[in-house]
Amino acid sequence: MTLLLNEEQRMLKSAARDFFRARLPVAALRRLRDDDDPDGFERAAWREMADLGWAGVLVPEAWGGSDFGYTGLGQVLEEAGRTLAATPLLSTALIVAPLLAACGSATQKDALLPALAAGERLGALALDEGPRHAPTSVAMRASRDGEHWVLDGAKHYVLDGHVADDLVVVARSAGAPGDAHGLSLFLVPASTAGLTRTRTRMVDSRNAARVVFDRVRLGADALLGAPDTAFPALDRVLDLGGGDREEGRRVARRWLERRDALAAISELAATHAL
Repeated sequence: MTLLLNEEQRMLKSAARDFFRARLPVAALRRLRDDDDPDGFERAAWREMADLGWAGVLVPEAWGGSDFGYTGLGQVLEEAGRTLAATPLLSTALIVAPLLAACGSATQKDALLPALAAGERLGALALDEGPRHAPTSVAMRASRDGEHWVLDGAKHYVLDGHVADDLVVVARSAGAPGDAHGLSLFLVPASTAGLTRTRTRMVDSRNAARVVFDRVRLGADALLGAPDTAFPALDRVLDLGGGDREEGRRVARRWLERRDALAAISELAATHAL
């Protein structure tokens, strides 16, 4: 497929190229690595990116975004990749924001989407439970307890999980691992009791985390969408549809393949270190 950019998309691509070359060159990633930076990205640079509108490219205008589309965000992500820029763009702008826009209630969107679009809060998707990307293999349970939900289990390689303010958690409320039906989404503040996060240091210095849920108790308002039916929306956001979203799909899938490879290398390195 030949991707032809319109004038606005070309301008965005050019602006992103100039920004990342000047503000976040490869040397910036090396500095974060060598300084053992606790965040793993530069918050001042993220604020500048949010001011440019990049955090809200996929957020509808009604909630403070530009709704510029996947092709536009794809140009920003591609230029970020050229300099190996460490940013929360993938976790917050590409995954969590559109997932919340697709599944959240009006109240949930009002509470969080403007803050995501403004770069004031960071999001992370807590999905995978092993080194391979396998959305339907989720085993972590979400059990009803009266009007509440209780989450028990662990998630691995959560992109930007240790710095996220809010987690979108995929848990199994029905069925068995491997079933597409039975998955539910929950919006969980990182400060919730029973939730612990441990940073995972990837071999390329990128941000990831292991997140453990020890009987995390949530109100009914934490549920995103209807119970047991989250997979279609999750699949759309991860696959990013087709047509004019081809650029976004290419970027997301390439990252997932790369993450799987790095996870395997990181586990091997940890084994040899022991």
